[in-house]
Amino acid sequence: MRRTPPWPARLTWLAAALLSVPALRSALHGHSEAVRWVAATELWVLWTVALVATLVPRSVSLTVYRTIAPLSLVAAVWAAFDHASATAAALAVAGSAAATVVACSRFTTDAFVDGSSYGSEQRFGLRTPLFLLVGPVPLAWLVTVVGLAGPLLLAAQQWLVGAVLTAFGIGVARYSTRSLHALARRWVVFVPAGVVLHDPLVLADAILLPRRQIVALGPALADTTATDLTDGAPGLVLEVQLADAVELGVREGRHAAADPVATDRLLFTPLRPGALLDAAANRRVSVG
Repeated sequence: MRRTPPWPARLTWLAAALLSVPALRSALHGHSEAVRWVAATELWVLWTVALVATLVPRSVSLTVYRTIAPLSLVAAVWAAFDHASATAAALAVAGSAAATVVACSRFTTDAFVDGSSYGSEQRFGLRTPLFLLVGPVPLAWLVTVVGLAGPLLLAAQQWLVGAVLTAFGIGVARYSTRSLHALARRWVVFVPAGVVLHDPLVLADAILLPRRQIVALGPALADTTATDLTDGAPGLVLEVQLADAVELGVREGRHAAADPVATDRLLFTPLRPGALLDAAANRRVSVG
């Protein structure tokens, strides 16, 4: 199975870096040498790490890239309000906005997720539940990156606030990054034996649905009574019907339910349902 490299992510990230340099250089010109040095170091380190992430697409790389890419937009907007020329600022904002949109797109997610596949596996990402998108995810991202402002404040001799932010960033980023990475570890996997549903947010353990047991896989009807594993994620819901019931360890909060759930119908929401159904048909999974 051929993997699709995330070329849009690579190209837009390179473009964002090239377009942002004039605006950032202009905005930093009026600051002290220490601030300029720290800012330049952070920017180049982050840009290099994100570039490496696009060159080695994996689920871990996806978390790294989706964390860093929005920072380019934040930096570009800051430069636009900090004495950068109008043209340079507009180019920087446009380039970084494009990189951020591509980083969060479903095609990029699937390319990175599938990069973690083994052998003939093929992976497709699952949509993030809506309740996470409207609050917890942005908050976790903010907590992850806010510590980067600490060294800048220290360089500007804002000792107390800089020290607090630096310590906070070091102490909390590890936990918030783990929460963000959980979103990149949610997928449907086509394996030689059938289909595996891997969703740590909803399931205590991944489940294998043998191909010979799958009666049909396709869009769910509005009045379906299947077990809902979408967790409220928006988008087209797919339903898989099984010949025999399987037992699931469904999570209730952070812990698995006391009793497993037996069901012969499951609902899930992939990022690209059309591509997933095409892959299912190619792998002789009953689609309908």
